[in-house]
Amino acid sequence: MDIRPIPLQRLRSQQLEQTQLRLPPDVVNWMVAVQAQDYAGAKWSLGLRLPKSTDLEIEQSISDKAILRSWVLRGTLHFVTSSDLNWLLQLVGPGVITGNTRRYRELELDEATLKRSNDLLARTLQREELLTRKELLTILRQNGISTEGQRGVYMLQRASLDGLICQGVMRANNPTFMRMEGFASGTMARAEALAELARRYFTSHGPATLQDFTWWSGLRAAEARDGLESIQSELLHDTVEGKTYWWAASSRLFGRRQQSILLLPGFDEFLLAYKDRSASLGVANYNQLASTGGMLPGTIVIGGKVVGTWKRTIKKGAVIIDIHPFKGFSPVEEAGLVSAGKRLGEYLGLEAVLQ
Repeated sequence: MDIRPIPLQRLRSQQLEQTQLRLPPDVVNWMVAVQAQDYAGAKWSLGLRLPKSTDLEIEQSISDKAILRSWVLRGTLHFVTSSDLNWLLQLVGPGVITGNTRRYRELELDEATLKRSNDLLARTLQREELLTRKELLTILRQNGISTEGQRGVYMLQRASLDGLICQGVMRANNPTFMRMEGFASGTMARAEALAELARRYFTSHGPATLQDFTWWSGLRAAEARDGLESIQSELLHDTVEGKTYWWAASSRLFGRRQQSILLLPGFDEFLLAYKDRSASLGVANYNQLASTGGMLPGTIVIGGKVVGTWKRTIKKGAVIIDIHPFKGFSPVEEAGLVSAGKRLGEYLGLEAVLQ
């Protein structure tokens, strides 16, 4: 096997081609967790995997609490389903909290303060079903708990990692929070959870390596290995350029097919779910995706390969799509880009203008 089929199979594994999914929660459930620090971009990640979906439909799923948002894998914000959030937090939350120890100390957040903020946030959200981050930080300050600098964010994150609260819809670019109690109750033994996470990762993201799974999950290397070893009889594998790739036995690798053209958001799982992104992104272009202020640009993907970047601007009932190719496009590719832009416009309910 060579490396060329890998990004093509990932397109199908990740439901970016020939998806059988119907609803936004189906996508999140399939992917296990969808990176979501960019709220609008994460919704578009779901929209790309549901060809006829709209932003309003996905927003409604979040409003209905069918999709939740919280700090999960690697301590980063993700979309997850209510049935998965609790066992995921039990699996990865303690490791994230331990990794935050130094930052807690720098922010003078000792365990007594964090317990007090946890209790206050939980009690407040028991009375008020949904409050914004701004409102919760105000309540912390009113109760004598400083939110200076990043203290407020780390207290909200800690209460989330401890399984007390999670996020819902955005209000004017301000995330809302709610109690987890009552609708996020799934639990698993640790060995079972490791196996479940590995099974669903290699099914929804394969072909991928153990190192990719370790990076994506944020687990310790030994734990990630245990998870893979517990389910490897369910997977197929092959070695490419000295690396072992694993994927679900229910799927198969295939050769080049149609040249799918996609406008992926900057934090889409198609790239970020792998430690080694060379199958889709050449080294020569990697620096062009360098983050600015923690944000990554959207990528243009043709046939599983990143061939440029893009960004959107909404103006007067239209979405302006600025295209920045790494090299020129053929007439067929240009036509495909127009179709991809039209799809984004339909998703947003706006006219799409490429430039």
